[in-house]
Amino acid sequence: MTVPAVVVATRRQLHGIAESFIAGPQYRATGTIRLAVRQDGFSATTLAIAVHGTTLVWPGGSTVLAGPVSAVAQASGLDIGPPAGVYESVAALGPGIVLHLDADAADAIYRSLYAGGFAINAVLPEGHPVLWPEHLDVAATADEVNYGVSAGDDFHELPYAYVGPWDFATSPRTGPLWNAPFGAVRDLDLTADVDTLAADVTDFFRRVQETL
Repeated sequence: MTVPAVVVATRRQLHGIAESFIAGPQYRATGTIRLAVRQDGFSATTLAIAVHGTTLVWPGGSTVLAGPVSAVAQASGLDIGPPAGVYESVAALGPGIVLHLDADAADAIYRSLYAGGFAINAVLPEGHPVLWPEHLDVAATADEVNYGVSAGDDFHELPYAYVGPWDFATSPRTGPLWNAPFGAVRDLDLTADVDTLAADVTDFFRRVQETL
């Protein structure tokens, strides 16, 4: 596969892992789907479950995220599956799906999301970045405007930063920054280190803020 294809394939698996192995069990145990970004992965916010690189970690154990989903679920002992009734999942992992994460692609996604969390904290002092499993994006809202970094989706397959005013559909902005149906987006350099990405996303957020 080409580099973008590897990133997309890994992103789709990570989306399902975030939903089924972390958000779902957390929601069933504590009633929240909010996740947190980490430099090398992501984690639950109310349970000690996390993804570090290509490894799933839980209290007292860990396993590599490789092979059939059913085998990983059995090894972890987690009650896996998306958080039913919260939103319509588009990334549910069936038990027969075979996980094969590319470590470099996963790291690029983690750097992008972590940089997004840093930028949100820098630009929105009162904001709190949350990794939402529904879209696998880290985001926060201020003054009815969403700021975030997505790991990628059907709109844009690779990681990107975005700013989306709630009223954009009825009150669209104009200008070169406003380049998406929901607001403004910026491609991210997947070869950049996390500090460079964080500075880039922070600058993007601030430039868009100036036009609001």
